[in-house]
Amino acid sequence: MKSISKLAMVLLILIGSMAVQAQDKKAFNIDDSKIGLQGYSPVSYVELGLAQRGSKEFKVTHESINYYFTSKAQAGKFKANPSKYLPEFGGFCAFGVYAGAKFRTDPHKFTVSNGKLYLFLYDVEVDAKQLWIAEDEAKLLSKARANWTNLKKTI
Repeated sequence: MKSISKLAMVLLILIGSMAVQAQDKKAFNIDDSKIGLQGYSPVSYVELGLAQRGSKEFKVTHESINYYFTSKAQAGKFKANPSKYLPEFGGFCAFGVYAGAKFRTDPHKFTVSNGKLYLFLYDVEVDAKQLWIAEDEAKLLSKARANWTNLKKTI
């Protein structure tokens, strides 16, 4: 198994070769539409372990971001406890945050660990979710959380 620092270096090199727009300078991984999680339901991720597209019919706005859900019941659960369902690191790639950068994610690349939702970049050359799974999550999270303190402030 490669060391974490080598994996981070590989990730940064490969992702660095991608278009500059891949790195976002916002605290939340959203575009101008202000739709969180690209329209996927945060409740489906956390409770069902599924990436399910929500519906505009069941929209909830939280901190100026719109989240879509598959049902009224899901929307109600989110309203009652948003922090339980919101993705870690503003919805940016967890491994990217560990490596010190913010990258958009593939809504189908995620894990739920200890009740927390982590999203990941997927590129033909880099599967950040697999890099995350292959390493010690506690160590990755420790560094990612430290990095996020500064990264979330970049605008």
